[in-house]
Amino acid sequence: MDKNSNALNWFEIPATNIARAKKFYENIFSIKMDEDQEMMGMKMAFFPNEMGNGKASGGLVQSPQHKPSVDGAVVYLNANPSIQTVIDRIEKSGGKVVMPKTHISSEIGYMAFFTDTEGNKIGLHAQD
Repeated sequence: MDKNSNALNWFEIPATNIARAKKFYENIFSIKMDEDQEMMGMKMAFFPNEMGNGKASGGLVQSPQHKPSVDGAVVYLNANPSIQTVIDRIEKSGGKVVMPKTHISSEIGYMAFFTDTEGNKIGLHAQD
């Protein structure tokens, strides 16, 4: 890795029920995730992304090696243009806000934490 590389190039959010997790993330971000796929014995659903554009992406994964948790590494998902819009959809979609919209700085913007329908703690970040 060098200074011109993304520190993150792929992420996987564990799921125990891939259909439920996919519906949750589609609802809170108003997106359509790529269709479920089976790959190497794992059920997966992918966040929208153009491969090869240098942007990091990832998906939801259901397998014996992927265990939802509120402990460990935290992934921050992009909630631009408005973090509050995403936060307002979380509990309606079956998740729980565990840290509301919190100002970091005028240069960095805002953050929040939620737990998803699978029990993962996930971060949000946005400029507003």
